[in-house]
Amino acid sequence: MFPKNKTTSEVDLEQHELLEHAQTRIKQKKRLYIHFVIFLIGSVFLVLINKILKYGEPYDWFIWGITFWAFLFVVHAFNVFFTQQFMGKAWERTQREKLVAKQRQRIAALQKEIETDFPLNNINKKKDL
Repeated sequence: MFPKNKTTSEVDLEQHELLEHAQTRIKQKKRLYIHFVIFLIGSVFLVLINKILKYGEPYDWFIWGITFWAFLFVVHAFNVFFTQQFMGKAWERTQREKLVAKQRQRIAALQKEIETDFPLNNINKKKDL
């Protein structure tokens, strides 16, 4: 099932990462569906308050409330289904690797600068005197 050149810890780590990613995606989609249900219930209540209870009756303000809420729902859905595809775990991993590589280059440059400015031979000679 798995290639033999990988150790069991690597396989377990990969399986754990895949499972963790699947769980986060499930939570995101579940929250989106809950948002949709609350949106539907809230929209009905806004219409009832405006039309049945006659609150602000001369003006149909519920349309603006529902439109704004629908816009927020579309942004939420876009974030779950599209943005996470492009800026998901793989994107985070590559960004992290780039930052770590950049930090290692800076550390190497600083170490080189220190070694050229303060060579170990001179420091050791001063201690011997």
